[in-house]
Amino acid sequence: MSDADYYGAPRPYAFDPLADPEYFQGVLGRRILACLIDAVLICAPIVLAAVFIFVFGFITLGLGWFLYGLLSPAFVIWALVYAGLTLGGPFSATIGMRAMGIEMRLWHGAPMSPLLAVLSLVLFWVSLSVLTPFVLLVGLFNARRRLLHDIILGTVVTNSEERAAQLRPRWR
Repeated sequence: MSDADYYGAPRPYAFDPLADPEYFQGVLGRRILACLIDAVLICAPIVLAAVFIFVFGFITLGLGWFLYGLLSPAFVIWALVYAGLTLGGPFSATIGMRAMGIEMRLWHGAPMSPLLAVLSLVLFWVSLSVLTPFVLLVGLFNARRRLLHDIILGTVVTNSEERAAQLRPRWR
């Protein structure tokens, strides 16, 4: 892609909520459910590791319990790897997002890169910790249902092509 494509005339959004409303129908609610599914998938291995450390601590007469200090960094690293591999993968969606039939794309339709996926997760954590549940209010006041970190990064969450085809009116 040439510099003229980046710095030349502005390109239109790939997903227009007025022309193609089926891409945004019900996205915010399914996005919350996808987040819960992903939270379970991220936390499950950490919980299993905590149980293993608990049992290992008894076997080592308490010395193994020092490994609990590694759980917090392991949680962060695992969450970042999970986001980078799934959201930054070929489907541009985490496992929870795929289960809900949604995907994340750049504003002009390109798929996510692993680095942008990790950055999206970090900005989501920061916005969630600062704004708590009020971070979801931003999505209620824009037609593309974008949250604050989506606006900052230039991403948009839409229904997948299969889901949008199911929601598309028959007369189109």
